[in-house]
Amino acid sequence: MQISEIVLVGGSGKTGGRIIKRLKERGLNVRAASRSSARPFDWEDRSTWRGALDGASSAYVAFQPDLAVAWAAEAIEALAKVAVECGLEHIVLLSGRGEEGAQRSEAALKASGINTTILRASWFCQNFSEGAFLEQILSGRLQLPAGEISEPFIDADDIADAAVAALTDSGHRNKTYELTGPRALTFREAVAEIAHATGRPIEYEQVSMAVFTGGLAGAGLPQGLIDLLEELFGQVLDGRNSNVMGGVAEILGRPATDFSQYARRTAATGLWSA
Repeated sequence: MQISEIVLVGGSGKTGGRIIKRLKERGLNVRAASRSSARPFDWEDRSTWRGALDGASSAYVAFQPDLAVAWAAEAIEALAKVAVECGLEHIVLLSGRGEEGAQRSEAALKASGINTTILRASWFCQNFSEGAFLEQILSGRLQLPAGEISEPFIDADDIADAAVAALTDSGHRNKTYELTGPRALTFREAVAEIAHATGRPIEYEQVSMAVFTGGLAGAGLPQGLIDLLEELFGQVLDGRNSNVMGGVAEILGRPATDFSQYARRTAATGLWSA
């Protein structure tokens, strides 16, 4: 398969930077498309889309803020149309497991006629080290409105490896992969594994949704992000995604990274000791 140029829409996120690094190591021509890139891309400014996509043969798309938002499917449909007009042959979409909005976006992308690869993932391991939970982990107590529902947390490095495979091997076109870790844990169990890996006392406390959203508002988070997190915790984290799936092995031919591996690897960097 001949690859002229790969563009990463959302190239500055948790997965995008990892994918760019891997593609460059292979000597491939790749560029990020975000608000701050040389050829900027802004989901809320469609006049930027064509310039960001022009010249590429394929794209990796990570929608911001999340495919669960009401306008995501229409935006994905519009993006696919621009991509086809620009001559792109293939889009790899980072989608969400168990999200109705994500399913609508997947359908809109497929309806465009472009070759697609869907990578469905849910909660990232890296939420504890690069995202919204890091500050509380460092403080020694994570408070979330999540009880005993388990989640097979997926390592962002596995997602990046899967995306690279999809972008460089045409055998993955027009397929959907459910990416999960090999074991489902509750948030309490995940925090306990982090505490064990760091040797620090870190507690988990289940709180009400009102306490959770009130804390986010008090921390100055925008209302749109608070509403999104409330939806994710209130709807998606209900057990629908607890099943371990084999997508990582299907696309990569190796087991998915276990949460304990992630915890030990991250602890070794000293990040959680700060």
